[in-house]
This record gives sequence, C-alpha cells and structure tokens, in this order.
Amino acid sequence: MNDASPQQYLVVANDEEQYSLWEAGRPVPLGWHDQGVRGTKEACLEHVERVWTDMRPLSLRLNTAG
Repeated sequence: MNDASPQQYLVVANDEEQYSLWEAGRPVPLGWHDQGVRGTKEACLEHVERVWTDMRPLSLRLNTAG
C-alpha cells in the first residue's frame, strides 16, 4: 500500500544550538532535543533557516562574546 502523505520530519537541536532534521516517528538521538516543529522537509528547513542565524556552536559564541 502506497501512502500518499509526505514524509514528516522534526526539527531537533543539540546543546550547542546546532539544528538538524529528524524523521518523525523515530526516537530522537541522544544529545538532540525536539524543538516542537514538525512538518514536511521543506517546512522544517524553512524554520531552521529562520532561527539558525549564527552557525557557530554556542560554546564558541560564548567564548568570543564581548
């Protein structure tokens, strides 16, 4: 049986505030946290593009802050 609905993804982030997509329905890997955004790959990528404005890891951002 072919399911016509598009694949669903979750937006996840790690403790360094780096983002990724994860296939919905699979356990989120250790060290990553569900960001509460679920949808098509395109919708999740659009969200990541809006919120991940500084690609540097959090630890680097904190060490170089004023």
